[in-house]
Amino acid sequence: MLGTYYYHEIIRKTIISFGTLFNDINIRHDGSDGTTFSELKVPLAYGPSQKFLARLEQQADLNKPVAITLPRMSFEMTSIQYDSARKLGVTQSFKASDGSKLKKVFMPVPYNIGFELNILAKLNDDALQIVEQILPFFQPSFNLTIDLVSEIGEKRDVPIVLDSMNFQDDYEGDFATRRALIYTLGFTAKTYLFGPVPSSSSGIIKKVQVDVAADTNTRTAKREMRYTVEPDPVTAGPDDDFGFSETSSFFSDGKTYSPTQQKDV
Repeated sequence: MLGTYYYHEIIRKTIISFGTLFNDINIRHDGSDGTTFSELKVPLAYGPSQKFLARLEQQADLNKPVAITLPRMSFEMTSIQYDSARKLGVTQSFKASDGSKLKKVFMPVPYNIGFELNILAKLNDDALQIVEQILPFFQPSFNLTIDLVSEIGEKRDVPIVLDSMNFQDDYEGDFATRRALIYTLGFTAKTYLFGPVPSSSSGIIKKVQVDVAADTNTRTAKREMRYTVEPDPVTAGPDDDFGFSETSSFFSDGKTYSPTQQKDV
């Protein structure tokens, strides 16, 4: 199997899905009378916090229009590790549908992807507003449904676990130096990595037929009944909502009598 090209974009999809969790967070500033005089959507970008802190130090003049603004958030993937606790059988497989055919796919390999979310703010109240909009949803995990392998429609719930939370006041120097409050949240995404999906496929079983006899000796036993099950309608595919048509045919002296039918939906 090594050397066969395939790319399901599972790690990329996991990174994008993780970032999507935090791309719609807002903060508000209220006046002394309780009215809101400003509301801001917190920007989110991929990258380490050191990158944004370096930009703060290089653009310390608050009057410059190109200066980086706070608050903002950044996230990055920090690790990827095999999860032996969720290990499945190496040779186990399951049947997956591509819409019309069934394919034999080996069970995925469990991996934990580590993420770090950084919240940078100038005011502590801004940072606290952001933190309180995140923490209640992780108890300690939040499930994300990700389309891991779109070729076979394999969607799975990926738990995002909150592992740690740290606080840092990155302020040194005189009053002209910009202050940055940094909240760092550590997460683990418990995802799965799939191998290549075989190009070969098998047809769908649409008819099951069982003959019933009164004796266990297959050479001398006479058939007494034939039981047949088919999908209803017979043109149904693996992803369709359908029932089953059951047919019982009775034998006597080698002859088949008229069947009786019943339908279960």
